[in-house]
Amino acid sequence: MEEKLNLTILIVDDSSVSVSLLETVLLKEGYQVITANSGPRARKLAVEKRPDLIILDIMMPEEDGFEVITRLKKNARTASIPVVFLTGKDDLEDKLSGFNLGAVDYITKPFQVAEVLARVRLHLKLSIATNSLITSQTNKLRQLEKAQTSMLTTPEQLPKANFSVYYSTFLEAGGDFYDVFQISEDMFGYFVVDVSGHDIATSYITAAIKALLKQNCNPIYQPQESMRMINDVLVEILSDTTYLTACYAKLNRKKKTLTIVNAGHPPVIYLPKKGEPRLIDVDGDILGMFKEVYYGQQDIKVSPGDRFFLYSDGLIEKPALKKVWSECLPEVLEACSNIKDTPTQGLALELACLMIDKTCKPEDDIVVLGVEV
Repeated sequence: MEEKLNLTILIVDDSSVSVSLLETVLLKEGYQVITANSGPRARKLAVEKRPDLIILDIMMPEEDGFEVITRLKKNARTASIPVVFLTGKDDLEDKLSGFNLGAVDYITKPFQVAEVLARVRLHLKLSIATNSLITSQTNKLRQLEKAQTSMLTTPEQLPKANFSVYYSTFLEAGGDFYDVFQISEDMFGYFVVDVSGHDIATSYITAAIKALLKQNCNPIYQPQESMRMINDVLVEILSDTTYLTACYAKLNRKKKTLTIVNAGHPPVIYLPKKGEPRLIDVDGDILGMFKEVYYGQQDIKVSPGDRFFLYSDGLIEKPALKKVWSECLPEVLEACSNIKDTPTQGLALELACLMIDKTCKPEDDIVVLGVEV
């Protein structure tokens, strides 16, 4: 976290008397103070100055405090700034409304100087502690960036998962990632992630995802529950321009069931031992962008010898031909039909070789997981 010599407080009130009094009190305590006499002006200053705390009057013309805080919380640049309401009414309903909108506290007019200072100190301490924790966790994840490849599970490390993998990065470290893990004696998880963009900096997310999978993918959670919990954490640690698509398949070899959850990712390909390949398309929101999300879940019965494929869009997109991945799904289904007799250990590589056009250099990371029940 960037070290700041002074903490900045934004005072928002249409009463010049209140503003002047609060400003005088806070300046004497060593805080930097900026002021606004209207909601629009306050929101503009909040974006530009990024204050550490906002003291916001409820009763104002044009935009009242409730409307101001609502707009602040919808803006990614100001959503995390703590807001303390200033009100002339000690009304429980108003307080509950404010707390529901994201306020952290209330100061009632006429206010006592000692109370104002105590509440300001408290919420600045809480904010600093929270930001420090997030920064600490983020730095630890970034330290693991160089170890990305070593964190990828190989078929030799987990032979009971019965999978093969093809993994190719566009840059030295990839934005795509996969993990294969054992949930219980007869239950395995298969996870493929595609981080927006293919900048080397995105690769630090590999460590975060692996840690989140370990924490949230276990027998007590359904895959859609695991996906929601992973999203809740990613929303807090990712920038407002970064998101992930992902697909999670949980295979219960004892019950012969395959459960699939999709987060805006290309659909799973299911290849029955006796039958033609088909797409398992499940609706779901992307990861890391929205707090309110929906993830569908589909369960299918499988048999020994059946196969399925998880992959990133780099496998099927053809940028040079201006073809997005959704247009190339018939091609990948046909390719899967042609590898029915390929041994399990060669599935992923064979599919990649069939799909990657030798005349079109890939412009993205590529992950392919081929699994046999």
